[in-house]
Amino acid sequence: MAYKNILVIGGTGFIGSQVIARLARGAAPRITVPTRRYESSKHLLVMPTVRTVVADIHDEAALERLMDGVDTVINLVGILQSRRGPAGTAYGPDFARVHVDLPRKIVAACERRGIKRLVHVSAIGADIQAPSMYLRSKAAGEAAVLSSPEIVTTVLRPSVVFGEQDHFLNMFAALQKLFPVVPLGGAEARFQPVYVGDVAEAVVAVVQHQIGAGKIFELAGPQIYTLRQLVHLAGIYAGHPRPIIGLPSTLASLQAFCLEHLPGQLMSRDNLASMRVDNIASAPMAVELGIVPTALEQVGPRYLAGVNVQQQLDAWRRNARR
Repeated sequence: MAYKNILVIGGTGFIGSQVIARLARGAAPRITVPTRRYESSKHLLVMPTVRTVVADIHDEAALERLMDGVDTVINLVGILQSRRGPAGTAYGPDFARVHVDLPRKIVAACERRGIKRLVHVSAIGADIQAPSMYLRSKAAGEAAVLSSPEIVTTVLRPSVVFGEQDHFLNMFAALQKLFPVVPLGGAEARFQPVYVGDVAEAVVAVVQHQIGAGKIFELAGPQIYTLRQLVHLAGIYAGHPRPIIGLPSTLASLQAFCLEHLPGQLMSRDNLASMRVDNIASAPMAVELGIVPTALEQVGPRYLAGVNVQQQLDAWRRNARR
């Protein structure tokens, strides 16, 4: 293995936990995972090569200290909602802080510490001209991590990610257990969902096999679905399929406006804007990653059948306070 001391920023989350589990297998490297709260990292401590550190990753001095002895950095940090910025700004302050300012700080700290390898997870559809703040901020973050000639950087762009503990299909499965009908904005938006295990394998492949220098890889599953189809499948797999009513654009915007002001922020107007761009890959997954994409139908029935509505509600509340 080329890299022995890895810093995984955002390692306690949905994708990060999968990445770390795979990195820690076999001839495991030393893995450092910063966390805001020690409790949120306890599930990682069963792996002997993993060290968690309570730290504020947005503090530049703390970030640089985390890089002591590190030879590669993986950035998995991302959010789905942000407050809106002043008129004329490309994205709101939360997106700016997490998707743009943090990658800039990571690059600067890597340069000061002489770290030459960076893997950055972005999103399919990232574009500075995209219709949503989310996608515009993701594009600005990519520009930041690719700006340094001193660092070998690889960018991974997953589509919407599914798997056990996801906040996408689990949410729609839980809603169909609670309500007799699902009014759905953006029902015909197209997605190519990718399995969380495949995303994690892609991150590990890039690190372990030293591939993708200066490249952007899109990560997507084998099948394209409309949002309506995905919600329908979530209901079937959870055992509570409900009628789905596609909303016209005006009602969809009104629904998103209402939902973004409720606890849990199930949907926002910016999420709806993101769906104006197809969330699908421009080509099959890169051969050099060595991954055969996992179909939703292979794993969805297993984990969605056990959806716990109360746990999902608790997760929404935690996200709302993020």
